[in-house]
Amino acid sequence: MSAVPNTAAGSTARSSNVFADFLASIVVFLVAVPLCMGIAIASGVPAAAGLITGIIGGLLVGAIAGSPLLVSGPAAGLAVLVFELVQTHGIVALGPVVLLAGLIQVVAGVTGLGMWFRMVSPAVVNGMLAGIGVLIIASQFHVMFDAKPLPTGFQNFFAAPKLIFNSITNGAGAQAALLGLATIAMILAWDKLRPKQLKLFPGVLFAIVAATAIAELMQLPINRVELPDNLVAGIDWVLPKDAMLLFSKPTLLVSAFAFAFIASAETLLSAAAVDRMHNGPRTKFSRELAAQGIGNTLCGLMGALPMTGVIVRSAANVQAGATSRLSTILHGTWILAFVLLLPWLLRMAPVAALAGILVYTGFKMVKPSQVRELAEFGRGNVAVFAVTALVIVATDLLMGVMVGIGFALLRLALRSARLHLNLKAGDQPNQKTLRMVGFATFLNIPWIVKILDDIEPGTELTLDIDRLRHVDYAVLVLLQDWARMAPVNGSALLVDWELLKSRSEGGDERRELVQVTA
Repeated sequence: MSAVPNTAAGSTARSSNVFADFLASIVVFLVAVPLCMGIAIASGVPAAAGLITGIIGGLLVGAIAGSPLLVSGPAAGLAVLVFELVQTHGIVALGPVVLLAGLIQVVAGVTGLGMWFRMVSPAVVNGMLAGIGVLIIASQFHVMFDAKPLPTGFQNFFAAPKLIFNSITNGAGAQAALLGLATIAMILAWDKLRPKQLKLFPGVLFAIVAATAIAELMQLPINRVELPDNLVAGIDWVLPKDAMLLFSKPTLLVSAFAFAFIASAETLLSAAAVDRMHNGPRTKFSRELAAQGIGNTLCGLMGALPMTGVIVRSAANVQAGATSRLSTILHGTWILAFVLLLPWLLRMAPVAALAGILVYTGFKMVKPSQVRELAEFGRGNVAVFAVTALVIVATDLLMGVMVGIGFALLRLALRSARLHLNLKAGDQPNQKTLRMVGFATFLNIPWIVKILDDIEPGTELTLDIDRLRHVDYAVLVLLQDWARMAPVNGSALLVDWELLKSRSEGGDERRELVQVTA
């Protein structure tokens, strides 16, 4: 007799999952709204641009994403890049650059390149996030005083003492700064002291609500968020003449590729991190990349901020009990409804409080614990992390990432070229053995030459190459030359030349060819 499916139990489970996703979406929505506005302001664009990106990230990307529990929206990691773009080329360049970046992501996702973006060393990505965190702290420190941030990180750092001095002596921005510092203090206090019953209530929301209430009750003369009554008024559609900017200014093409690369790397690493947080479906990386590209294409068309998959909101989603993509979609719905129905409430938020939230976010991005984790796998990883972060702070984001990747590749090349040389005496007084272990390349020639030059005349030198994994042409020629000249001094070099040549590049192919023709 066949078993009868328990439809009642299945229906109850589905209802439970829907309810869990509903609650999780509320939590993510409450975290996302202040971050969407704060990141937009930090990027030097209107707050509406960040909210539009959050809505698209929830409603559109959430529905088609390859990672069901990953939440997409404006990311602090791209705020620095957007700020530099807007300062250099004006806000008119933002839409075309984000549009092209999205199309690049779509092509990469459709052609199955999603996994390749994960080849970037975690040390580079962590260094990138740390460098961005430092720049966010430096710029948003100025915004906390209701002042405009300067173009570079160094300028912001050097100008900070003067900002503080002016605040103390003539009160410029003092009230805004105190409210920003109070916002940071409230987030820290809430994270440490919140009751267990409110563990899902985000500290960011508590802080921005409290800061807004303080500013309103005390009628503080500080900057508030600027938001249009109608969200459609905040859309800056990209026109064909705007898109032509990409071809008139080659630097914008470089910016688009930088946006696509950094957004993709951050998204896919965040997706991998989210996979480790739950036991549900795993991420389809190429699909996620294509979904992000579709979202960024639409964001570009609407003149909004670029998006990535963001780990803070995604972690809140998982921790709140989300079970499917419904939570992400609903969170976008709540943002849209809130912006349409209660824009006046958002306009009450103090800019200094949002800056305080981003200063706190910047410190979280730096995370000293990352250095300890990287150090467990070698000091070289820490060096890659530090170089990437320092170059980003000293120059710009793209340069820092490129230098970090180059440094990581150089470190890998040096490790791959590692060769251990051990010269020991043989059975007879005139015999010696040189043991070569690892990879013999042109980078090792100075050490090989030093050993060969110190060989006494009349010595019979044997090369032990049992553990030599590779020899390049430069070393092979060096050894052949020394073997040819050795008899002049009564010396000799004993080595299995066929075996040595087989360890050179193409040696394996030559052996296979010999076997086939034989």
